[in-house]
Amino acid sequence: MSKLMIAGVAVTAALSLSACATEDYVNTHVATVQTQVNAQGAQLAQLDQTSRDALQRAEDAGKLAEGKFMYQVVLSDDSMKFPLDSSQLSSEAQTRLMDFVQKLKADNKNVYLEIQGYTDNTGSPAGNLRLGQDRAEAVRRFMSLQGVALNRMSTISYGEDQPVAPNTTRVGRAQNRRVVLVVLA
Repeated sequence: MSKLMIAGVAVTAALSLSACATEDYVNTHVATVQTQVNAQGAQLAQLDQTSRDALQRAEDAGKLAEGKFMYQVVLSDDSMKFPLDSSQLSSEAQTRLMDFVQKLKADNKNVYLEIQGYTDNTGSPAGNLRLGQDRAEAVRRFMSLQGVALNRMSTISYGEDQPVAPNTTRVGRAQNRRVVLVVLA
């Protein structure tokens, strides 16, 4: 009987020890999976925010587009091309914008402006969206200082999308760093 009891205690001890090893194994693997799930969750949150930002820009542009298209002014000649990774308006760009503001005032019509910012493909797509927005905002601020009402202007960035020239040459990239003014009635 004592041999049977010793064997029973030995089996119970062995099962207890194997259960602890299994629990440690499971805890280790669950922690690894949890880390991966957390990383995926962070990536999904970033994508969700990017999607919401893009939707907001599209809705803002859509509100302006409800008006009737009148004409478009592409400020992409040498006076409006932006230096690489810059949203600074040159003196030539300011002169060109002054001429545009004077035309708007002379026409004396209630118009809305969509100011579109573009970049070349140098840099990351997210960085280019920000830079395109900065360029459009620089034009908006300047035109506001010249007397164009802020509530009549909206900005949107297309970043590196919709290039007008190949991004494979220096000249082409310079042409893609531009601002487009769309005039809507």
